[in-house]
Amino acid sequence: MVLQIVGMTCGSCAGHVEKALLKAPGVDEVTVSYAEGTARVSGGATLDPAALSAAVQAAGYQAVVAKRARAATPPEGPSGKLPGRGAKPERRGAPLQVAIIGSGGAAMAAALRVAEDGARVTLIERGVIGGTCVNVGCVPSKIMIRAAHIAHLRRKSPFDEGIGASKPAIKREKLLAQQQARVDELRHAKYESILEGNTAITVLRGAARFKDDRGLIVQLNEGGESEVRFDRCLIATGASPAVPPIPGLKETPYWTSTESLESDTIPQRLAVIGSSVVAVELAQAFARLGSKVTILARSTLFFREDPAIGEAVTAAFRAEGVEVLEHTQASRVAFTDGEFVLAIGSMELRADKLLVATGRTPNTRGLALEAAGVAVSPQGAIIVDTGMHASAPNIYAAGDCTNQPQFVYVAAAAGTRAAINMTGGTAVLDLTAMPTVVFTDPQVATVGYSEAEAHHEGIETDSRTLSLDNVPRALANFDTRGFIKLVTEAGSGRLIGVQAVAPDAGELIQTAALAIRARMTTQELADQLFPYLTMVEGLKLAAQTFSKDVKQLSCCAG
Repeated sequence: MVLQIVGMTCGSCAGHVEKALLKAPGVDEVTVSYAEGTARVSGGATLDPAALSAAVQAAGYQAVVAKRARAATPPEGPSGKLPGRGAKPERRGAPLQVAIIGSGGAAMAAALRVAEDGARVTLIERGVIGGTCVNVGCVPSKIMIRAAHIAHLRRKSPFDEGIGASKPAIKREKLLAQQQARVDELRHAKYESILEGNTAITVLRGAARFKDDRGLIVQLNEGGESEVRFDRCLIATGASPAVPPIPGLKETPYWTSTESLESDTIPQRLAVIGSSVVAVELAQAFARLGSKVTILARSTLFFREDPAIGEAVTAAFRAEGVEVLEHTQASRVAFTDGEFVLAIGSMELRADKLLVATGRTPNTRGLALEAAGVAVSPQGAIIVDTGMHASAPNIYAAGDCTNQPQFVYVAAAAGTRAAINMTGGTAVLDLTAMPTVVFTDPQVATVGYSEAEAHHEGIETDSRTLSLDNVPRALANFDTRGFIKLVTEAGSGRLIGVQAVAPDAGELIQTAALAIRARMTTQELADQLFPYLTMVEGLKLAAQTFSKDVKQLSCCAG
């Protein structure tokens, strides 16, 4: 029987593994190769793989039964799949040992990439496999938002004069079951089954902390500890909902986004503390499913973005009956007789449920980062460069636990680039044309600079804003809420930023990102062919406003 051994860092480790295996029931002979990372075990009929794995684990290593032979030396030569990827350094003897803390988007992308390059991976997860996005973030929230959108259209649409509207019967428990079934399906298909089928990746269930800059101690979920030695380590532990220091809040049964998405009921009254992505997405979803929603915004909605974005979303929310209280903070929160009581100046706001959505905090506490010399920001985020290197040699970080933007696609891209660099590459993550989307209705989408950001960087700008009543698709939809704004570098006319509030804004923003990446001018963008009666045609029309009055153009005028 051949076992793959994870965690050996020298020839002495091979001796420790050999001694441990010889004590296991039924073992007659053991040959351990540090260079190959394997143990060949022979014995009688009582030879049990589980017992062998337990013996190795007790010695501080991990073992899995080898399903197929793997090359001891990773293949050499450039792959060229991503910028910065060069020839991998020659590594003789043992394969690279990589430890990855976490199992979300960044962790999975990195694990699969380094395994593909010949490394052996120990992936450590203390909770549910898959991280935030698939389990309690992107996937369930977008399912709920879509269901709420359908409910809203059944109740009210621009075509009610010709299509009879009706009040939908909301069966939240059935919607939740449908939502959770899809979450479970995607988690198994995209995470669990992939890990189970990859013999180069060993999953260790437990909480990791650094012993030093080459080792981890894992507090195993089933009890006991295990030490994992590594050549490279990726920290990809994600983030958790932040809780503001409002007096009385922690003593109440408030919701974070996690609890709100798992609730099988729709509260009659919902108060939301927060003013950005999670707060506004869930506030509108609950309102459309039947809650009376009040949002408490410390400043305005989307106060970090172009002011027109917050104004447009606020107007849309108020038109739907969502109360938006700007420049408002709760000074105290209490939970009495089954309801929340929020003190707001001289008045009180009462609600059946309270959703706190004020950002997310990196999950770095408990990792003992100081033992490995890993530096963090004052907020606890691991500080990384564009190659995902942390401050300690051979340690990398990616995803929401770092000082990079908290988006799953950024995390996955960062994980892939970290993997390339672990195996000798020089990949970097360029975020200059990073698109973002907020799944409200209308959606919010941005890429590149806002005017204020450009001016802060000393860039002179020229900009145009196109209201959606100039976009044929919006007119045909009888829904002209929102705008598209283009920001250019003054003089050159080069596109450097786009902000959009529009139905399906998320579907048009990638075209804008590609235009920015290609360093296109607005004239070059205006000269492109865009299919008629699409929302993305609004980009062309917005570009044309730099040189023409689009109100004086015929439909689809080139």
